[in-house]
Amino acid sequence: CHHCKSRSASAPTDTSKIHYEKFWLYRHCSSVQQRDRQAQKAGQLFSGLLAMNVVFLGSAFISSMIFNQVAITLADVWILLSILKVLCLFWIIYYLLGTSRQPHAVLYRDSHAGAIWIRGSVLLFGMCSILLNVFQIGYSTILIHCKSRVEIVFPSIGILFICTQAYFLWHHSKDCIQVQHNFTRCGLMLTIATNLLLWLLAVTNDTLHVEIESQLREVERRFAGKAPSSHPHGCNETTLCTCPNTTICKVFQKGYILLYPFNTEYCLVCCSVLYVMWKNVGRRISHHHVPHTKPKFKLQGVVFGPLLGTAAVIIGACVFMMYQIQATSLAPSRQVFVIYYSYYIVLLPLMSVGAVVGTIIHALEKKELDTLKNPTRSLDVVLLMGAALGQIGMSYFSIVALVATDPRDLLNSLILSYSILLIFQNITQNVFVIDGLHRRRTPPGKEEDTKEQNHEAYIQRRVSVLELGQEIRKASLSYIYTYSHLSWKRRVLREISFFLVLCNIILWVMPTFGAHPVFENGMERSFYGYSTWFVIVNFGLPLGVFYRMHSVGGLLEVYVTA
Repeated sequence: CHHCKSRSASAPTDTSKIHYEKFWLYRHCSSVQQRDRQAQKAGQLFSGLLAMNVVFLGSAFISSMIFNQVAITLADVWILLSILKVLCLFWIIYYLLGTSRQPHAVLYRDSHAGAIWIRGSVLLFGMCSILLNVFQIGYSTILIHCKSRVEIVFPSIGILFICTQAYFLWHHSKDCIQVQHNFTRCGLMLTIATNLLLWLLAVTNDTLHVEIESQLREVERRFAGKAPSSHPHGCNETTLCTCPNTTICKVFQKGYILLYPFNTEYCLVCCSVLYVMWKNVGRRISHHHVPHTKPKFKLQGVVFGPLLGTAAVIIGACVFMMYQIQATSLAPSRQVFVIYYSYYIVLLPLMSVGAVVGTIIHALEKKELDTLKNPTRSLDVVLLMGAALGQIGMSYFSIVALVATDPRDLLNSLILSYSILLIFQNITQNVFVIDGLHRRRTPPGKEEDTKEQNHEAYIQRRVSVLELGQEIRKASLSYIYTYSHLSWKRRVLREISFFLVLCNIILWVMPTFGAHPVFENGMERSFYGYSTWFVIVNFGLPLGVFYRMHSVGGLLEVYVTA
C-alpha cells in the first residue's frame, strides 16, 4: 500500500544499516540509543566550540585591522580567510567524493530542508559574487603597479570556493548524513564560521569604496575647475592608485559597487543552509515526519491579491528606474528622494494592515498547531526575527538622526515616517508568517473534492466537443468555481499572502539592484560620519534584503497551506 511504501522509503527496517554515534566520554552507556543521543550532543558541542574559536580569531584580526592598520593590514586578514577557504574546500571535496559515497551514508533526506527558492538564491547570489570577484581581479590587475598581489589571489580563491560550495549546497542540502558524524559536523561548522567572517569583513571593510569615492570627487573637482585637494578619507596611496580614464576600469568600479551587497547575501544564505545540514547530521526521520501529500502551489482562489500586488510591483519598478536614472548623476535631485519615500509610505501601511488582518483570521481558525520537530521551520523563525533586526536597527538610527537635526523638513519628515512604518511592518509581517508556519494544513473535505472533480469532468466533456480556442473559457470556469467554493477565511488568507509575496519581491528588488537612499541622501551619513554609517548600512542593508527574500518563502508556505 502507499503507506507502507512511504514508510519503507523514509525509515529503513534493517537496523544494521544504521551507524549509531559513539563518543569516548560515553562509551560505558548500557543503552545504544542513549549512547547515540549523548554522543550527538557532544559532537554538536565540540563542533560549535570549533566554530566559536574560528569566529573569535577572525573577528580579532578584522577588529585589529580596523583600529590598528599598521600592525594588522587588510592583506593579513585576506591571508587568514584564504587559509580557511582552502580548508573548507578540502573538506567539501572529501565530503563529495568520500563521505557521501560510503555505504548507507545518506539513509534519510529532510524534505523540509533546501527548498528550491533558497537553493536558487544560493545560485543567484553565488553567480553575482563570482562576478564581483572578477571585477575586483580586473580592477586590481589594472592597478597592479600599486596593488598587492594578495588582492588578486584572494578573489581567485574566492571564485573557486563559491563554485564548490554552491554545487555542494545544491546537491546535498537535504542530506541527513549517517557516517563520520563528528568530522562532518566540524567541517560544516568550519564552513559556517568562514562564511560569517567573510560577511563580517564585507560589512566593515570600506577600503575600496573610499578609494572609488575619492576618485569620483576628484573628477567632480576637476570638472568644476577647482584645484585637486585631498579627501578626508584618502591618503597618498589612494591618490597614486588612480583608475585610468578608460571604460574598462570604470566598468570594474561600477560593477564592484553594484554587486557588493550580493556577496553579503550569499554568505548569509549559505550559513542558513549549512546550519540546517549541521542539525541534520545523524538525524533519523520517522515516517510520521514525511508528508504523504506535499501541497503544491496553484494560482487558484485569488483575485484581488495578484491585482493589487501587480500594481505595487509595476509602480515600484517605475519608481526604481526613475531613482536609478537620477541617482547615477553626480547630484541626485531632491525630488527623486521624495518620490521614493512616498512610495514606501503608501505601500508599507497596506502591507501592515494585510498582515494584521491575516493574523486575526489565524486566531479565528480552528486549525491545530504543528508541534512536530522541524529544524528547518525553527531556523526559518530565527532567521525571520534576526534578519528583521537589520531594517529595524537602521530605522532607529535614522529616527535618532532626524529628530536631532530638522524633523520639520519635507524630506526629513518623509524619512521619519518611512522609518516608523518600516518598523511596524516588519513586526506585523513576522507575527503573521510565523503564526502561519506553525498551522497544520487542513485538507479539503471529501465532499468538496467530489464536487470539484464532478464539475471539472463536466467542463471537460463540454469543452472536448468545442474548438481549441475555448480552452481559455474552461480554465476561467474552473478558476471561478475554485474561488467561489473556498471558505472566506481561506480566501482572505490566500489573497493577503499573495499580495504580501509580490510586495516583498519588489521591496527585495529595489535595494538589491542599487537603490540605497539611506546612504545616498547624505542626511544620516553627515550626522554619524562616513565610516560609522557605512558599517551601519552594510550591516542592516544585507539583512534587510535577506529578510525580504526569506519572507517570500515563508509567505508562499502560508499561501500553500491556507
